[in-house]
Amino acid sequence: MKKIISIEGMSCAHCVAHVETALKGIAGIDKIKVDLKKNQAEIKAEQVDDQAIRDAITEAGYSVVAIQSA
Repeated sequence: MKKIISIEGMSCAHCVAHVETALKGIAGIDKIKVDLKKNQAEIKAEQVDDQAIRDAITEAGYSVVAIQSA
């Protein structure tokens, strides 16, 4: 399953690293790609709860605008 997460608040490479680290802490995620220009992250996972994604990113200091399954 692929999910695309729209994120507000990222402004630099350090922000990208914080989001990647936050997402790596969620069990079940196989692949993570964070794109600063698009303000989004793309993950591939077996099954991950959207609320767990929101919580991890919010705890890292950023806002989740939307989560889309692709």
